[in-house]
Amino acid sequence: MTGTIINIITILIGSALGILFGSRLPERLKNTVTAGLGLFTLSIGISMFLKSEEALIVLGGLLIGAVLGEWWKIEEGLENLGVWIEAKVGKNKNSTESDRFIRGFMTASLLFCIGPLTILGSIQDGLSGNYELLAVKSVLDGFASLAFASTLGIGVAFSVFVVLIYQGGISLLAAQLDSFITEPMMIEMTAVGGVILIGLAISSLLEIKKIRVGSFLPALAVAPFIVWILSFFP
Repeated sequence: MTGTIINIITILIGSALGILFGSRLPERLKNTVTAGLGLFTLSIGISMFLKSEEALIVLGGLLIGAVLGEWWKIEEGLENLGVWIEAKVGKNKNSTESDRFIRGFMTASLLFCIGPLTILGSIQDGLSGNYELLAVKSVLDGFASLAFASTLGIGVAFSVFVVLIYQGGISLLAAQLDSFITEPMMIEMTAVGGVILIGLAISSLLEIKKIRVGSFLPALAVAPFIVWILSFFP
């Protein structure tokens, strides 16, 4: 859990700096910075997907995951969580600001919780107490939260609750996960995470097309499950 706590602290510091100094930055600079993060996120997502050894597993995981995500209404759940937090702490009746809060919360929550560093780092931290990978992730998240908060506001800071639950949960279950997840399963899970990051970049950062990215989150569990099933049919 040490790595997760460090990660949360860097996100809060980055968010605070972004909120404090963000108003002094020209709007065009904020838009350009966000676009740069979008392009970077898109590039990372593509590189993660290209590591897949069986693209059909990724496709199957995404399709089944999307069905489960829509069934469980994960996207709505994230939005409602953002609305509830904003109502408790923001007390802001301006619909534009409320939408900005929710967008910042959802974008940051998804970005900070998806990727190989999150999963591998949390497992490593939980098993051995070595939080080196999460420390690297913390630096990246700190800079990202600064840039996001300057554009998307305080909603970015409240993503730490999702980070705590998600990363902390993986760390606590690390022993069980490590005994079950094989390298091929991790590879396809990483590839699915890459596709979800691509969707996040297109939808929330580059704003090219609205995609219900949250609904694809179950695919992170479905893809390795498919690999496990296929391992019985050599």
